[in-house]
Formats: sequence, C-alpha cells, structure tokens
Amino acid sequence: MEVRPGYKQTEVGVIPEEWAVRPLEQTAKRITRGASPRPIDSPVWFDPRSTVGWVRISDVTRSRRYLTETTQRLSEAGIRNSRPVPSGSLIMSICATVGRPIETRIDACIHDGFVVFDQPTVNQSFLYHVLAALEPTWSKRGQTGSQMNLNTGLINGCLIPLPPTEGEQREIAEALSDVDALLDGLDRLIAKKRDIKQAAMHQLLTAQTRLPGFTGKWETTELGDIASIRNTKTVATSTPFGTQCVELESIDQGNGRLLASTDAKGVSSKYVFKKGDVLFGRLRAYLRKFWLATFDGICSTEIWPLIPRDGRLCPGFLHLLVQTNSFVDVACISYGTHMPRSDWSVLKKYPINLPCLPEQFAIAEALSDMDADLAALESRRDKTRALKQGMMQELLTGRTRLV
Repeated sequence: MEVRPGYKQTEVGVIPEEWAVRPLEQTAKRITRGASPRPIDSPVWFDPRSTVGWVRISDVTRSRRYLTETTQRLSEAGIRNSRPVPSGSLIMSICATVGRPIETRIDACIHDGFVVFDQPTVNQSFLYHVLAALEPTWSKRGQTGSQMNLNTGLINGCLIPLPPTEGEQREIAEALSDVDALLDGLDRLIAKKRDIKQAAMHQLLTAQTRLPGFTGKWETTELGDIASIRNTKTVATSTPFGTQCVELESIDQGNGRLLASTDAKGVSSKYVFKKGDVLFGRLRAYLRKFWLATFDGICSTEIWPLIPRDGRLCPGFLHLLVQTNSFVDVACISYGTHMPRSDWSVLKKYPINLPCLPEQFAIAEALSDMDADLAALESRRDKTRALKQGMMQELLTGRTRLV
C-alpha cells in the first residue's frame, strides 16, 4: 500500500514521519497496580468521615472523565494497607469493565482492579485520550476467568503512536477535551430536562396543576376498567413480508425510545400490536421499557401491548401512566424469582385518577413536546459522540495535524 509523503508505515499503522511508536510503559515513570486490604469487607477499613475515597469499578462506570466522589471512604488503617493515589492521578480499570481510564479529582486509594500511571512523561490529558481510544480493544486482549482482566505486562507492552512534542500532544488533548466538555454539558442539560419533565408529569397526572381551560372533577377508576392487553398472538412466519418485530432489547431503558426493530422471523409465539398501542416490558418491569407504537408489528410475549378500552382513555395518556413510579412499583409485584414478570391480575387493579378525554389529550400533547425536546438533545449528543470518535481516529494517529 502506498504511503503518502510525510508519513510512514509502522506496527500501529501509518503515522507522520516525525512521530514515534512507544510502549505504554514509556509514557509514565511506572505503571503500578493497586492493593487491597484483607479482608476488604472488614469495618476497620472504612470510615465515612474520611476524605480519602475507595475507588470501585462502579464509581468509574458512573463517571465520564473525572472522579469527584466515591461510594466508600477508607479509614487510616485502610489507607495504610492499600494503594493511595493523590488527586490529579490517571488511573485505569483492569478487571470486569476493563480499560476505563479516569482522572481523580479527590485523594483516593485503588485496589488491584486498577493501575495508576505514576508521573506521566507525556501530556497526561493526551494520555487519557489515548487510553480512552484503546478501551474498546482491551476486551480482545485480556484474560477471561470468572471475569475479564488485564495484567500489567500486557498494558506495559501496548504500542501507541506518539507526537514528538508536548505542545502537539497538548493541542490534540485540548481539541478532544473541548468535545468532552460539550458532551458533559449536553448530559447535564438532558438530565435537567428529564427532571423537569418528571416534575411536570407528576403535577399534571395528579391534578396538582391543571392546564388552562380545564376545571372539571376527575374520575377515580382502575387500570383494568379502562385498558387491556391486546391478546392477539401469531408466529412470525405467518405475518406479511416486511413485518417488524420488537423485542425487549429493542426498547431503550427508561426513556421510551425504540432503538431498533428487526424483520419478523422464527416460529415462536408473538403478540400483535397496532400503531398507537403502548408496549410495556413485563419481564423485569423495573427496567422501565415502554414505547408508544408508531407502526403495526409484532412483539415478544415478554412485552404487553396495552390498549385503551370503552373510549375513556387516550393512548398518549396511557403512555404517560406506564412511566410513573407508582405504576412501575405495582408492575414489579411479580411472579417468578429468576425471571420476574408483572402480574396482570395485580396490575389491572392499579388505581387511576382519570380526567376527561380532552384534558387527557392536552396533557399528553404538552408532555409529548417535552419528549421531543429531549429526543432532539439526545440525538445531538449521539452525533457529538460519533464526531468525537472520528476526531480521535484522525488526531491520535496523526492523519489530521493541528497547526
């Protein structure tokens, strides 16, 4: 393959001629593993009054780039018997969720499921982005037992392309950090909008706030009196060509978005649903999988197609009801231990305060506008993430240079 002028072919691909290929062990004074006090669950190791955090894998997976808090804190005895890392350190997970880098913003200690890059010899922010780009590849290199893990020898020997100057490393890191800041801002805005929507939904569905023009008394009823399950079943092979099938994994968790549907196939029994039906995941209802159908299709029997009955309920209002905490709590009263499923005989008795149809439509439309706003922000965030992935490919390999 021809290499364009100013570039060279290396073990890590084509990079600029003045760039070098270095193992990760040469990007820091040393890469060392954490240590765990034994036994780790002993109360003597923990003290909630301490300012030194105990970093767990769950703390890292909840954060984006900076670790600002931990769920547990270590006592003086715990600190002495583990691996302290000061605020500002770059650490990376090496078990379970492997390869997740994060920079600490608190004094903390790490266990042997992490490594720390002590005294980086390259720009630390640049190194963070290099590790973030490598994260998807570690699972192919790691060792599996009861869980995925990496050893320090594997990490030390991993080759990366390296710009020759700290200045170029810094420029690359700043460009990628700007996108990170944009993503953080979008995440915060989406979280805020979700909170606002939840508050508005609670106010409107409990009549604590009424939309202009509505003053009538609400009716008290039960779910089974105004809604039912569309109990029509079929098999995929008997449906028309092109029929779409929705499985549990097709529905996003907690936001009512359809991630993808597939062409109907197979011989297992499926529910038929129609446009306007409210699909609700009855298996592990606490996952909050719901969707207001925008087309006709079939779905897993682990999903209930809920439909209004007797002309007293509009689909949009039913879609709002299944999102409420109180509905999900009742849906979680289930049968089955390992595969808990909602029980319709319980759920149909769920009490509901029901406004007149015109007010139902008005409430559904008002909250649908909020959903559209959220969907637009989430789409923008997804596009920004994709943009960042492209930038990482270009900047961290030198295909695009920052002047």
